[in-house]
Amino acid sequence: MLPHDALIHRALAEDLGARGDVTSALVIPESARAEAVMRARTPGVVAGMAVAARAFALCGAVEEVLALDGAAVDAGAILMRVTGPARAVLAAERVALNLACRLSGIATATAGMVAEAAGTKARIAATRKTAPGLRALEKAAVEAGGGAPHRYGLYDAILIKDNHIAIAGGVAPALAAARGGAGHMLTVAVEVDTLGQLAEVLAAPAPPDSVLLDNMALDEAREAVAMVAGRFVVEYSGSVRPGRVAPIAATGMDVISSGWLTHSAPALDLGLDVNT
Repeated sequence: MLPHDALIHRALAEDLGARGDVTSALVIPESARAEAVMRARTPGVVAGMAVAARAFALCGAVEEVLALDGAAVDAGAILMRVTGPARAVLAAERVALNLACRLSGIATATAGMVAEAAGTKARIAATRKTAPGLRALEKAAVEAGGGAPHRYGLYDAILIKDNHIAIAGGVAPALAAARGGAGHMLTVAVEVDTLGQLAEVLAAPAPPDSVLLDNMALDEAREAVAMVAGRFVVEYSGSVRPGRVAPIAATGMDVISSGWLTHSAPALDLGLDVNT
């Protein structure tokens, strides 16, 4: 099995069920063959081409990918050619398009935010607000759009958030416990809501690798950058959507992370057209 085959098999099983494509079984002769092209109906940045192609392959069709992930395409651009048994092409069509449309939408939205941050040092990053089971693909789509994946889960970086702070009894004890138990390969970040909490972080004997400013007003965010003075990475998060990136980036952020990219970015309009 190739990477993501299990996910694609589940998606196909969800669509085909126990009886398969009953419409094609009745309407399309078993011997019929088809040639189709996947096109972009609106301009954008494509992603998910490999998993979309794999959906066709697992159903018995042959695909040729013409647009690689990260490519900026115009409306009408041909992204993929598919040939094979007509029933196989139609069986995979919706799963392939669902994946490609969603992931290309994420890549397109990311590219838009990256463009908003142009001329500043801010990098655009994803968060863990991904669709269950699709995290690796959605974070790869963010990268295809020019962004950064951020952490992949609870296992690959320490991020002390508001609930950790509340349960641990404050910023200082939470940071001390994390620093005391983390090895040198595990980075430590702290989320702060106020400049007072940031002052506690700055006073800690062992500072974090980065601090995340959660929903701070922009004037406070600018002051926070000045307080940190380059001692560690400063990240902004909270209600980051298209149109808000440029003023946030102008405060001097190193990273701007957005959950909107993976939970709310609109799908890119792609379609599959059978050649007749």
